[in-house]
Amino acid sequence: MAENTNTDTASSDSGSVRNSGAGTAADTAAGKEVSDDFITRTHTLPSGLSYTTTTGRLVLRQEQITDGKNEGFKPKAEIFLVSYVRDTPAAQPGTPNTRPVVFAFNGGPGSSSVWLHMGLLGPRMVDSGDVGHLTEPPFAVVDNPETILEHADLVLIDPVSTGFSRVIEGGKADEFHAFIEDRDLVAEVIRLWTTRNHRWLSPKYLVGESYGTLRAVAVAGRLFEAYGMAINGLGLISTVLNLSTLDFQPGNDAPYALHIPTYAAIAHYHGRHPGRALAEVVAEAEEFAARDFGYALSQGARLAPGEFDDAVARLSALTTLGEDFIRRTNLRWTYGEFAAELLRADGLTVGRIDGRFTQRPAKLHASEDWDDPSLRAINGPYSAAINHYVRAELGYENDLPYEILTGRVQPWSYKTFEGAPVDVTEDLERLLTYNPALRVHVDYGYHDGATPHFAAEYVWAHLNIDQNARDRFSHHYHEAGHMMYLKPEARQAQLESLARFVQSC
Repeated sequence: MAENTNTDTASSDSGSVRNSGAGTAADTAAGKEVSDDFITRTHTLPSGLSYTTTTGRLVLRQEQITDGKNEGFKPKAEIFLVSYVRDTPAAQPGTPNTRPVVFAFNGGPGSSSVWLHMGLLGPRMVDSGDVGHLTEPPFAVVDNPETILEHADLVLIDPVSTGFSRVIEGGKADEFHAFIEDRDLVAEVIRLWTTRNHRWLSPKYLVGESYGTLRAVAVAGRLFEAYGMAINGLGLISTVLNLSTLDFQPGNDAPYALHIPTYAAIAHYHGRHPGRALAEVVAEAEEFAARDFGYALSQGARLAPGEFDDAVARLSALTTLGEDFIRRTNLRWTYGEFAAELLRADGLTVGRIDGRFTQRPAKLHASEDWDDPSLRAINGPYSAAINHYVRAELGYENDLPYEILTGRVQPWSYKTFEGAPVDVTEDLERLLTYNPALRVHVDYGYHDGATPHFAAEYVWAHLNIDQNARDRFSHHYHEAGHMMYLKPEARQAQLESLARFVQSC
């Protein structure tokens, strides 16, 4: 296959996302002029499609009013973006660009967009390999033959403190390490990009992964309520819209049941269900989790001894964990405990992001393990790829460390939900009602221990929507983990379905 080519066409402070101008007088008076620093380059895909990248940091300003006095737009943060826009002949003035645009981001909170950018959507991707045949350092960047750019323009967004995104000098990053502030910032970035690039009449899609799915729904709601911007579709990859479905806490039994099918699927991958198909094992686990196990958990100490013994035996058969372990946990264990226990006899622990991965734990006797071998395996190649790619191929230089997955955003504030679960399902219900054309694409990984597929299905089942809205969902299951695109077959299937999704507006 021909190599993706690129040509430098502009220097900083230019590009398809136009410079917002030199810093204001207030910026200068503060001691530093703040302005966008975009670099543009032209490239050609192996298919012949020509496109322009715009890479750099957008200065985000907020209107400040003090004691009723408008003090202008104050710079607050510099948000790192990479946009990919197909080159087209100059159109007549006023002619709308109707090519779809995909706005994408990961989650965490604290994750940059590198995973979706260089693992799934972009025209160039990391050669990371997959479980059992990982690529050795120093890794490589290769063409992505199924890139979504063949079908839609693409904008990757890094929230504050991730990637190269930072608050301005003297600013407080904690201000943006919160649900509402993060939502509003990402929505404002999308509004600005859409406005500056004259794309209000283009079909628009938000694609998020993990916490990014919760963010995507919240941002779509903010765009509609604050700016009247209607989104054509939501792409939800490894979904969590209600954090209580994942929160192992006393008195909240739901997560213990909703993880059971994932435990069974991971056990199957590691050869613990010989002679059985994955679909058969998962279906049996789902039925037990939804019916008998849900009842057993709800009974607590009222569960009869015989019923308790039956539940232990069924759980052991499905998850392949020992009956003694299940009894000691009183039928309730966290994912970290499962990760440590499943292959303990083999001297291994399994991954959370992707339960197919294993490693020898630092302490084999530990009751719980959160040192995720799947993240350890892929962090190196993705870090090398993005740090090379943005400089050598996109032409953007910055001495800041590119924050792949950072803890600097913690503690993340959910003060909006004080006393209630962190849950955006009502936002989704309203969006589906207000916008009868909105469609939802959902990707699940059977071996995803971070956002189990059965927990997402539980959320869909409890949405207060009509059948018409339910029919606008499409569901796609992969025999892979949280980042299902690590597996080449899953990535290809995922991109084929996403291509149909963005082309059917």
